[in-house]
Amino acid sequence: MKKAKNGFFSGFFWKFNEQIMSQLVSFIVSIVLARILAPEEYGVVALVNVFIVIMEVFVTTGFSSALIQKRDTTRLDFSTLFFCSFILSILLYIIIFLCSGLIANFYHNKDLIPIIKILSLRLPISAFNSIQLAYVSRHMIFRKIFVSTTIATFLSGVLGICLAYLGWGVWSLVYQGLTSVIFQTIVLFIEIPWRPHLEFSIKEAKGLMNYGWKVLVANLLGTFFLQLRSLIIGRFYNATDLAYYNRGSRFPELISNNVDGTISSVLFPALSKYSDDMNVLKKMTRQSLRMSSFIIFPLMFGLAIAAKPITIILLTDKWLPSVPFMQFLCIAFSFSTISNANMQALKASGRSDVLLELEILKKPIYLIFILCSIRVNVLAVAVSMALNNFVEMLIDIFPNKWVIKYSYKEQFEDIGPALLLAIGMSLVIYPVRFMNLSPILEIVLDILMGGSLYISGAYLLNMQPLFFLINYLKSLFKVI
Repeated sequence: MKKAKNGFFSGFFWKFNEQIMSQLVSFIVSIVLARILAPEEYGVVALVNVFIVIMEVFVTTGFSSALIQKRDTTRLDFSTLFFCSFILSILLYIIIFLCSGLIANFYHNKDLIPIIKILSLRLPISAFNSIQLAYVSRHMIFRKIFVSTTIATFLSGVLGICLAYLGWGVWSLVYQGLTSVIFQTIVLFIEIPWRPHLEFSIKEAKGLMNYGWKVLVANLLGTFFLQLRSLIIGRFYNATDLAYYNRGSRFPELISNNVDGTISSVLFPALSKYSDDMNVLKKMTRQSLRMSSFIIFPLMFGLAIAAKPITIILLTDKWLPSVPFMQFLCIAFSFSTISNANMQALKASGRSDVLLELEILKKPIYLIFILCSIRVNVLAVAVSMALNNFVEMLIDIFPNKWVIKYSYKEQFEDIGPALLLAIGMSLVIYPVRFMNLSPILEIVLDILMGGSLYISGAYLLNMQPLFFLINYLKSLFKVI
């Protein structure tokens, strides 16, 4: 158990560092681009991404999860699923290429046709990249992802900024998104020893997909309904409204991706090594949930309070309509972290059937929230997302009551201290909004007051994640 714990936390912080670095570079790039480009240009790319993201699920999720979850994998396993993924990606590219006119007609925007054809080239590249990432996750060598993601994000970001300054407009975003996955694939190809071989086994494909197809369908449902929100906003409102909504989600999503992305990438392969020992699964899931909630709650609640001055400083006043979206989506993403930790435990235990059942149960609820809120206005959609994610969290916790014996009571005991501290911190810094200070001074006070309160409260409550982080930082300084 100690070895598992050390392996998880080592992987957690390498992956977390990778997420922080890549997201930091991506964040800086997006800030620069947002100051150059108009909101409607962001909205156009968001419309196209709805379809690209859904298609990518087919070629990335189920195959890679099956390789990570299988106890003993061979070269034949990797090559078999590579060819399955790559052939499927080519077929999907042909379909979306031929349907580009229909998609453009749906949005009443013919300018989308060339953008769809170019951006969907991500599919075959993502197919190759997904097997590379499965290899890295399988062997827990997350330093490789750290290097490849950082390089890819930096190079594609520089390209996007240069094109934007040269007046390429929406195409700067298109080529930034396309080259990001190209650069990461190239770097990983250099870094890791895995190569596809001309070998294929129908028997191995069937065995792996017996697990993988359930994860695929579950993720496909989740991604489709998540993108359905953007599709509906873009169809019934306009690209500018969608841009404000997506920009409002960008900051909370940045935090969520760093924490949830780390958990998904590290916790799943770490837990999969102990898929037969429910006691170890439970202990590691509890550690994960405590750590992630300790990090994400203060960041999300603090961001919700400081949304306006942050937007003014980083994005300029033209993006102020995105502030209300950001505030409600901070709450929504807070709940998704708890759901994610529970989902990884189910995946690692081999219960992909339960994952699929949960998605089938949750999606009608999601659809009800969307259809009711879209009739009001776009802000109502953001409010409905917060309510929906809370309900989904309660649903996702339920199966682990009997799969790993992790009850509602235990889970709320694990996340409760961090949640209460974050709420208290928010109440303390909220009055700063009425002091008529400059945006920069507001943020400085928020960080000093909120950070001091949260850390001192965690110290007094003897919260384990705080002391682990302190010890980790001490070890880093010793190395330096």
